[in-house]
Amino acid sequence: MTSFCLEVTGPFACFTRPEMKVERVSYDAITPSAARAVFESILWKPQIRWRITRIEVLAPIRWINLRRNEVGAVISTRNVQQAMNAGHGALGLFIEDERQQRAGLFLRDVDYRLHAELSLSPQARDPLVKYAEMFARRAAKGQCINQPYLGCREFAADFRLVTDPASEPCPLSESRELGWMLHDLDFANPADALPRFFLASMNDGVIEVPPLASKEVRS
Repeated sequence: MTSFCLEVTGPFACFTRPEMKVERVSYDAITPSAARAVFESILWKPQIRWRITRIEVLAPIRWINLRRNEVGAVISTRNVQQAMNAGHGALGLFIEDERQQRAGLFLRDVDYRLHAELSLSPQARDPLVKYAEMFARRAAKGQCINQPYLGCREFAADFRLVTDPASEPCPLSESRELGWMLHDLDFANPADALPRFFLASMNDGVIEVPPLASKEVRS
């Protein structure tokens, strides 16, 4: 395995708590699944896997209340299939009919240092160093497959490859219990992915993330 570190910043972020139902309320810090998505936005291949090992919170945890317009419907897969079979069809949504206004409690001015391990999947044929060099080259140039975001796609994130984490500024000097936090989805059964949670705590700005298969992570 090979380790990498990214500093990720953004003016807004929302890592939605699943128990809050309709209204969007963020966790206090980025979740491991959202952090993994940042690495995958720079380099993703079926032959590799990313595992978040450590999250460092660099900026004070600040909140903002916002009310946003959202679309409350999606185009059904059945309609898409019918349009594909017929060669034509109406697949548009009328925003005025589907608009919903929702309140949200979001994070603002976030700054994280994310540590991740890169490993090969069972079907990989090429050596790990090939993908490690590819990621390092892309991250250093600011290249990405898609724009990384902080929980919601409209909350775009900036990233920077950290080559020497030991020389970087210390994390936030604050400790707090974060409660049960979403770790990631377990795709052991691809037809029924299960959310997995762990009891997270921030100690002097650092959140240690256990492996998904460890006993600390529960359904």
